[in-house]
Amino acid sequence: MAELPFVDTHVHLSDLRAPQLKYVWLQPEFVHPVLGDIGAIQAQRYWADDFLRETRFQNVARTVHVQAALGIADPVEETRWLQAFADRLGHPHGIVGEVHLARPDAAEVIDRHMAFANFRGVRDFGSGDYPSDRNWRRGFANLAKYGLVACLDSSPETYASIKSLAKAFPHIVISLDHAGFPRRRDGEYFAFWKRELMNLAEMSNVMIKISGLGMCDNNWTVDSLRPWVMTCIETFGVGRSFFGTNWPVDRMYSSYGDVLNAYAELISGFSGEEQVALFSGNAQRIFRV
Repeated sequence: MAELPFVDTHVHLSDLRAPQLKYVWLQPEFVHPVLGDIGAIQAQRYWADDFLRETRFQNVARTVHVQAALGIADPVEETRWLQAFADRLGHPHGIVGEVHLARPDAAEVIDRHMAFANFRGVRDFGSGDYPSDRNWRRGFANLAKYGLVACLDSSPETYASIKSLAKAFPHIVISLDHAGFPRRRDGEYFAFWKRELMNLAEMSNVMIKISGLGMCDNNWTVDSLRPWVMTCIETFGVGRSFFGTNWPVDRMYSSYGDVLNAYAELISGFSGEEQVALFSGNAQRIFRV
């Protein structure tokens, strides 16, 4: 059983009844392009209260919420909603909110997010080769003003562009979410993912968030996760690696305790100090939580 305090860097909360929020991906008719049918998690709400109740037997010390509202008119409304939970319950300790970085008002939206004490980072679901887009980069530059983390959902095909982005903005920390979102689990794809990952890891301002691995390995075991998790840590080093659960999305594939126990088993060969860094210390430092 995982006993170390855990900082979960990838949690999603939602409320379909909140009129100021919108969740396109949680609508009954929505079919996820990667996950397919996600009806099992399309609940009317998943509040911080619900997360804390579900994880009460685990040693979750802190949480970072990553943007869940999608299709919302004003993304700052999600940050406002989340900060109310933080003020009442302590969770989430960090908030990563949506900003459409290619838009002319990106700097203004970031300023408005920053009115809330727990705001720590930005996520923007770009399409195509968005890290190379000039307008997108202009918006991206605004993260440096507040020391915000850029949480990127990217596949191996875009790692080269992210490397170029990291080189152009060396003072902005980039979190490569979901272990770089490898979509397949065959040997050929693993070799491709690893090669691209090693190239990207040359940039010291890029960190790896090991999370959401169940999305493309629905019947995962510790052994099936092992090469992916260990490659992440070996490639980026202990100091630039940390964990998240992608909860409640990954509940479709296991329990919360199963995920934490798997992580704990996979890093059991590291020193005690390294295990603490991977489970909590690095995340606390990177997200200032």
